[in-house]
Amino acid sequence: MDIQLVGMTVLWLFLYGYLIVASIDFGAGFFAYYCKMKKQDHLVNHLISRYLSPVWEVTNVFLVFFFVGLVGFFPDTAYYYGTALLIPGSIALVLLSIRGSFYAFANYGSKENKVYLFLYGVSGLFIPASFSTVLTISEGGFIEKRGEEIIFFADRLFKSPYSWSVVFLAIVSVLFISAAFLTYYADRANDEQAREILRKYALFWSPPTIIASLLVFAGLREHNIAHFEKMLMYWWVFGFSFICFLVASSLIYQRKRYGTAFVFVMLQFFFAFFGYGASHLPYILDPYVTIYSAYTNETMGIALVIVFIAGLLLLIPSLVLLMRLFLFDADYVKGKK
Repeated sequence: MDIQLVGMTVLWLFLYGYLIVASIDFGAGFFAYYCKMKKQDHLVNHLISRYLSPVWEVTNVFLVFFFVGLVGFFPDTAYYYGTALLIPGSIALVLLSIRGSFYAFANYGSKENKVYLFLYGVSGLFIPASFSTVLTISEGGFIEKRGEEIIFFADRLFKSPYSWSVVFLAIVSVLFISAAFLTYYADRANDEQAREILRKYALFWSPPTIIASLLVFAGLREHNIAHFEKMLMYWWVFGFSFICFLVASSLIYQRKRYGTAFVFVMLQFFFAFFGYGASHLPYILDPYVTIYSAYTNETMGIALVIVFIAGLLLLIPSLVLLMRLFLFDADYVKGKK
């Protein structure tokens, strides 16, 4: 296997990790606000708070690894994406700051403020929406190189049906992943009232996830027919993803084995995410940047692969330890400590 392909695979694993962990975090914030408005916060928000408290600081570690590694492995990406991501990147940073400030002032009672909770909850949906523009731009048609000048056509991005389908998929995926996990978490806590509320959210957001996925396929067919046809070659990968979705939704609907259901939710997005990534190769930005044309030198590439694999092997056990000490500790889950 080429070192370029190994490097991209490792980076994609970090991005997948961020997709799962951040989705739970972002969705939990939105559900905390929504339950507050529905006057169900006394049933659910204590559970959400117990989850968010130990994990919010580690969520962005995956994202930092991905972007640092992307520029390290493929330096040309900074040159091409720098202008294009100025607006959505700045928006995402502002929204991340809002979320961070929520925690910073939580000890002073701001968590009970509805306006602040609104900003916190809504930002959790806008952040993935802004980050999703990276995948949209990578399909080409929004950036042109004229001589040495890189021109970004923001109007094309805002007018593109494909762009909005990706944003829609990002938002509903966050809500579905988060609701599925929190249902399992409520079940571990033996909190029947919270579990039933969150179970309804998981079931509610499951069909829109599939609908949004189909819209993305339809939008991609119109926007980048070559990539769409290549995705059809990986039909079996997306078929596995759909099967995992059916299994997860069925288990949640039947009120049993919520932990297994969430594992299938993760597998659903794993197959879909890697099916998309594999079909997009070798392009990082169609048609200007590929994993071969933008690759750093061989020595640096091998060193980065070793460092990032070591980082992945360190990060995963750390998360497992965090979960064992806090999230899945019997007394902590039930709010006894």
